[in-house]
Amino acid sequence: MATAVLRRPLLAALLPAGAGAAPLPSRFQLRRRRRSPVSTLAVSSDSPKPVTSTSTSSSSSSAGGDGPDEEPPVLPLLQELADCLVLPPKFLSQLPRDLRLDLNDAAFDLSNGPVLDECGQEVGDLLLNLAKAWELADTSTSNSLAKQLPSMEPYLTRSAKSAFGKRLVSAGRRFQSMGQYGKGELKKIAETMIKNGKLLSKRPVIQSDVQAMKEKRKLKFGELELELTAERANIGAAVGVGFGFLSWQLAQGVQSIPDNSKQYANDNALQLAKSLKVALLGLGYTSAGLSLFAAVGLLLLAQQINAENKSE
Repeated sequence: MATAVLRRPLLAALLPAGAGAAPLPSRFQLRRRRRSPVSTLAVSSDSPKPVTSTSTSSSSSSAGGDGPDEEPPVLPLLQELADCLVLPPKFLSQLPRDLRLDLNDAAFDLSNGPVLDECGQEVGDLLLNLAKAWELADTSTSNSLAKQLPSMEPYLTRSAKSAFGKRLVSAGRRFQSMGQYGKGELKKIAETMIKNGKLLSKRPVIQSDVQAMKEKRKLKFGELELELTAERANIGAAVGVGFGFLSWQLAQGVQSIPDNSKQYANDNALQLAKSLKVALLGLGYTSAGLSLFAAVGLLLLAQQINAENKSE
């Protein structure tokens, strides 16, 4: 009894005012009250752990939100490009001569090189046909091909998208050099091609995506386009050796002719014959030397192409 009497005043002193009349809490309630501050601190904003998790989640969400910004949707860009490339009837054929030359340069930048390997068969064919229509100043064909650009969206892989964007930027700068003409159609094409091209080529070409691509060297002379292979390089080297040998033999034949084997009317004619002989000798030996150097260069180029083909 004495112990019970002493404990009750002690508990009453520990409890706040007005709690003396209230019933004493049970052991389970006391245990819950003691644990509740811990759980409150776990979710409190003052605790470092929730703040760290919140910042981590926000950073992860922001990192996840940056993904779509890095890869913009392709279809709206292609549609915008197609809309600006649709020109009034006979617009290209009515361009001045200097603008026609710039248009041909834009067509070359859009379709030169291994366009089929870089952009794919479907997109490459479309670019080649579009460039051909620009070179011929065929506005009707150009408009019909431009309207097909949005349908190329499924064929633009990551590497093809980057290569296509770089070609758009290069061709757009050609349109930009044309300046203001008509109602600003060329200026709009330049701005759209450069802007969309930079967006499409934002990501670099990944090596894993281009392992199946085979780099081809092409020489373009006007409308004639020749692909340079190892076999053709070897054939060119053989032709160079043959031409050099022929030039050497001709020079040797001219040199073997003695100066006094012919009779000349006067000394002036003799000096003219000697000058002509020296000129022929110089031309023959120079042709032989250049042919030899060209043959060696083509042989080295053929070996380089074979090594690249084997490494791929």
